[in-house]
Amino acid sequence: MTANKRILNHKLEAIVAEYSENENISLRDALDVFYKSDLYKLVIGGVSDMHCRSNAYLAEELKLELIRKKEEQNQIKGGFIC
Repeated sequence: MTANKRILNHKLEAIVAEYSENENISLRDALDVFYKSDLYKLVIGGVSDMHCRSNAYLAEELKLELIRKKEEQNQIKGGFIC
């Protein structure tokens, strides 16, 4: 299911604001991180009704996505060093 565009835009704003506050970064930086994330694609695509989940949950998922990506990058870099 997809959400109404206006409601979805408010949801995206709320997720970015929550992430910004949690990570103590600017809204601009939070927006940049969010729009480059896989989570953004899931939310706007209506996958698993992600837009129905709480802002706090989605902000935490964004944080976890970034942690996973950093860990994957470190593993790849570690593999090349050996």
